[in-house]
Amino acid sequence: MTREEFEDAVSEGLDLVPEELTARMDNVVVLVEDEPTAEQLDGADPAHGLLGIYEGTPLTERDSWWEAGSLPDRITIFRGPTLRMCQTPQEVVEEVAVTVVHEIAHHFGIDDQRLHDLGWA
Repeated sequence: MTREEFEDAVSEGLDLVPEELTARMDNVVVLVEDEPTAEQLDGADPAHGLLGIYEGTPLTERDSWWEAGSLPDRITIFRGPTLRMCQTPQEVVEEVAVTVVHEIAHHFGIDDQRLHDLGWA
């Protein structure tokens, strides 16, 4: 799968998020990178690899201090680990959609255990 096709899959994943939620996303950017950095891998489950990461301050933890010039939160979806995990282009599209929703949920303050309970882990 080319980088452009992968980026299209990320866009499709974003399109699955209800408009009511995307309208509430605040100061966050969604990026595609080929591989995670060593720093991003720190603490990741090596058995599953790191398909995406949310880096920022969840909406539920923001207060007045946060608004004073904070950089955008980052959601990064990793192409290499996703392509290595999936066997078909359709599997990639499905896994990217789950990863996008999972990372957006972190932006809203939902933790991994709750996502697992909801079937998005």
